[in-house]
Amino acid sequence: MAIFTKNTPKKTKTTKTVALKDSVKTRDGRLEDVIRAPWLSEKALIATEAGVYVFEVPANATKPQVMDAIELIYKVRPRKVAMVNLPTKSVSLRTRRGTGTKARRHKAYVYLKKGETIQFA
Repeated sequence: MAIFTKNTPKKTKTTKTVALKDSVKTRDGRLEDVIRAPWLSEKALIATEAGVYVFEVPANATKPQVMDAIELIYKVRPRKVAMVNLPTKSVSLRTRRGTGTKARRHKAYVYLKKGETIQFA
């Protein structure tokens, strides 16, 4: 006579495995365009000592694309990639009246295995 019993079957989680090599094509098929430039800030340079490298990436870049681009360009397979979207910012136009906006940017944190490094030129 119990109306509020919890006799429901438990759902199991299913994980999907995705082949990285199949989903790494950009619009024109070139991985070199996924990594625009290294992000050279004080915080990013300090993070390189811990094996974390920061790169500027396009807005539509995905983690598998960034992983494969790093492997193609620098010959190192990343352990992990984290993506960050930076919003637009209001800035003063100093010589003119009013304010303008600084464009939004996207960056990727690339984590390498211990002992691996990337050389920027």
